[in-house]
Amino acid sequence: MQTAPKKVVNAWAMYDWANSAYNLVITSTVFPAYFEAFTGDKKEHTVDKVTFLGREYVNTSLYNYALAFAFLVVALISPLLSSTADARGNKKTFMSAFFTLGSISCALLFFFTGENLLLGISCMVLACIGYWASLVFYNSFLPEIAAPQDRDRISAKGFSYGYIGSVILQIICVVFIFNPDLLGGEETIPYRASFLLVGIWWFGFALFSIRRLPNSLPAVADAQNKPLSKGYDELRKVWQQLLRIPVLKRYLFSFFFYNMGVQTVMLAAALYGKSELAIPTTNLIIAILLIQLIAIPGAILIARLSEKIGNLKALIVVVVIWIGICIIGYKLPVGGIYEFYGLAALVGFVMGGIQSLSRSTYAKLMPVTKDTTSFFSFYDVTEKIAIVIGMFSFGFINELTGSQRNSVLALLVYFAIGLLLLLYTLRTKPVTTNEALHH
Repeated sequence: MQTAPKKVVNAWAMYDWANSAYNLVITSTVFPAYFEAFTGDKKEHTVDKVTFLGREYVNTSLYNYALAFAFLVVALISPLLSSTADARGNKKTFMSAFFTLGSISCALLFFFTGENLLLGISCMVLACIGYWASLVFYNSFLPEIAAPQDRDRISAKGFSYGYIGSVILQIICVVFIFNPDLLGGEETIPYRASFLLVGIWWFGFALFSIRRLPNSLPAVADAQNKPLSKGYDELRKVWQQLLRIPVLKRYLFSFFFYNMGVQTVMLAAALYGKSELAIPTTNLIIAILLIQLIAIPGAILIARLSEKIGNLKALIVVVVIWIGICIIGYKLPVGGIYEFYGLAALVGFVMGGIQSLSRSTYAKLMPVTKDTTSFFSFYDVTEKIAIVIGMFSFGFINELTGSQRNSVLALLVYFAIGLLLLLYTLRTKPVTTNEALHH
């Protein structure tokens, strides 16, 4: 196949520009800091607890549990939705529905003041579902618009667009937060206005992207007569094909474990810095911005590394660095702002690279098929279940031991298992046509 025209590739990458504002502002910086601050008692060295649906939680653990629930929902529904989208060729419709859900939920967070916890948790969960469910369909466009030799480059381009777009919006939000008088001076307004702005940004740029992406063809002739209840049939077919491709099956197992660590670090880092290390909100935002800026060249350099030594060997190198990150994060001193900046720089360098390379490695190892969404649904279900386990264990260990540092040790174990499985995958004889992955 040939790579799609430049305007189509750019339109695909622009969805990363659109949705990464959610990923940075809502999951990584402003909202976690806002949630921790305005659901707590605002006192130093105390454990902040909240009551939600009749049960008392540590506020940071409730945050982790809520995200784990959202990812569980995505894991359960994405196989049904994506296989149906493949069969009927309407993945653009599903993608549009979920980014609309996510962007509206972000906008509604404007009304979350910290006291109406049900509204805040509900919108947070729905925004998360909208974001990640839309990515199932977004990712599945990659093998349709990019030739195998171009997938690493185009995948990295999408992440780069995302980092640039999200940093631009984050800077606008930082201006509001550091200058509350611009919006009237009320304490919560700058944060809440940021959430509203994310919703507008995400929806507006996503419309630009979706209108320029190609329509997909139905994968089966009788798609319109296929009952929705049989959507999981396509997923079972994917599993049957995976059984005949040992290198792809083993890669997915390794991805399951190391990605459990990657995603949990990304989702829990802000709360860890704020509540465990006592990093001020302003410094926390600067650190996350540093991550985003370094992630751009990091993703490009790691993609070039994969061209020289192969995808799997490059992933092994990156996972080793992640293990070092966990060790450093566990030992960081309370209030160590500059140490936190250094760790943020290291995280930024490998964060974009491992996501981009994981996605393109899977795309390369996939067999030639029209059922691209079903294959990427399997990939995404693997990712989401890993996140559910990672986030739940992070919150549970925190509640059990009273320290998020112990939760970091669990992430180190996940990375170590993923590393061992990557080494095992590397030794597996490839059965795909792309043997360059191992050279």
